[in-house]
Amino acid sequence: MSLSRLALVLASVIAAKSVDAHEFWLDATSYLVEPGQKMSVNLRNGEIFEGIKLAYFPNRTTRFDLSFEGVVVPVEARMGDTPALTMLSPPRDGLLTVVHEAAPARVIYTEWEKFVGFTEHKDFAQVSEEHATAGLDQDRVVESYTRHSKALIAVGDGNGTDAPMGLETELVALTNPYTLGPAEEMAVALTYEGAPRVDVQVEVYERDAADAVTVTKLRTDAEGIVRFPVTPGLTYLVDSVVIRDAPDTGGDPDAPLYETLWASLTFAVPAE
Repeated sequence: MSLSRLALVLASVIAAKSVDAHEFWLDATSYLVEPGQKMSVNLRNGEIFEGIKLAYFPNRTTRFDLSFEGVVVPVEARMGDTPALTMLSPPRDGLLTVVHEAAPARVIYTEWEKFVGFTEHKDFAQVSEEHATAGLDQDRVVESYTRHSKALIAVGDGNGTDAPMGLETELVALTNPYTLGPAEEMAVALTYEGAPRVDVQVEVYERDAADAVTVTKLRTDAEGIVRFPVTPGLTYLVDSVVIRDAPDTGGDPDAPLYETLWASLTFAVPAE
């Protein structure tokens, strides 16, 4: 690895540590490509659909795949790659799904108010309330988190369907954003361990060409589905978080007390 490449990798690591608790998504440089065209996808971490690019590290990745026409193949990436994915798109029209799962990482809250704010933002305020009621330590809350991300990219006409990819928590597009009819809404299903997540919060980030972002909070219906209107020419990030108790480690103060699992889905809607 060259010195310049090593410097880039180290900068990515340092920057990543400062935004560990924020959204993570797959960011295609273009969500609409022609068959056989060079394309790339960045790993991003940040807030309000704006964040830093992260380099690819095998030890921080548990899965990195491509799905096209029902065939799933691993992404060929090298340590330090930024963008994490650079390749030629498939040689024919269709819908390409990029899948990425990040290895567990930790964040330590040393300010109770920040942990409370996080639980309120992600709609599980009862967790911090139960934590306080139980008399647990509020000066040092350790959380383990994983990321479960997908991106939909149109190759040519973009025809095709998204499908469950076996992620522990997953957002699955039930409608194809590249072939939606006029006034047709986008429908996305949310699952956890393969089962629908019912009546939980989903955030939809909508970004326009000027990088202005609108955030809408929705709730899944009785089937674990959210539906929302989309606007031609805009890019979307759909995000939802699961929180659960971490396995009991016998009182180890360095062990996580909670685990969070972050699901994300990105796509664009073609301009008219």
